[in-house]
This record gives sequence, structure tokens and C-alpha cells, in this order.
Amino acid sequence: QVQFAESGGGLVQPGGSLRLSCAASGSIRNIYSMGWYRQSPGKQRDLVADITRGGMINYANSVKGRFTISRDNAKNTVYLQMNSLKPEDTAVYYCHAEAWTTGKAGLGDYWGQGTQVTVSS
Repeated sequence: QVQFAESGGGLVQPGGSLRLSCAASGSIRNIYSMGWYRQSPGKQRDLVADITRGGMINYANSVKGRFTISRDNAKNTVYLQMNSLKPEDTAVYYCHAEAWTTGKAGLGDYWGQGTQVTVSS
């Protein structure tokens, strides 16, 4: 029902920057929130940042002041600008959306396939 086109992951040195993008498409009626989660091997998937359609933002404490999330509602796209990257930011980053879709009652949770971010010298 919802497909995602994620891009922007890769390998970067500590202190460097990356920008992730995620565009949602499919049978979407409206998207309430979009955001990014991340998961390292052997660990649970945790929220990095999310943003509602109205612009309310949540950040994980570990990324505050370094990462910036933004959203283009007209394009159903969310961005994550990641600066001052640290080795502990290494993970698979997953795009997430809470959305109303055609043929389904209520909000649904939808996930992208993930993009690898590796911070290493």
C-alpha cells in the first residue's frame, strides 16, 4: 500500500555529514508522521527523529544538535541531515510513516527497506 524510495546512505568518516531522503508513494490518503529509525546488529530498532504533518518534531537525545529532520508534505518526502557523525551512528536507517491509505481503516505503520550508514575512518 505504501512504497518508499530511500537514498543517501553510505560510508563517511567521523565528523562528516550525510543526508538521507525518503519519498513515500502508493495508495496514500494522508500521512500523519514521517521519520527515521535505526538499528545496529544485536540491538532494537530505535527512533532517530520524526516529524508530523503539522511540523512537530521529536529527536533521540543522542542526535539532538547534530541531526535535522525536515519534510515536504506536497512530495510525501522526509529528509534527515546528519552532521558531526560518530562511529556510534553506524546502523541501518529505516524510513517510517504513519498514514491513512485507501482500503484500510485507521492509521497504518509503514516501513522502508532501510539504508546503511557507516561512520568509520
